[in-house]
Amino acid sequence: MNSKNILYKGVTSDLEKRIHEHNIYKNRWTSGKGSWKLVYYEKFNSRSEALKREKFLKSGKGREFLKSII
Repeated sequence: MNSKNILYKGVTSDLEKRIHEHNIYKNRWTSGKGSWKLVYYEKFNSRSEALKREKFLKSGKGREFLKSII
């Protein structure tokens, strides 16, 4: 989440590195949108599972789920 309460959802194998890259503006989508902090994460055994979950979290029901727990 950034200072404007925008949630970013993504998949990575190195969470700390990914957050750092977002905060030093290495990612085009997050560049210029303020600093980011981790507010929630889930761990999966396979990339395909993680990508399915990311797709859900980007859906309407997934956004509602995130709002309910954050």
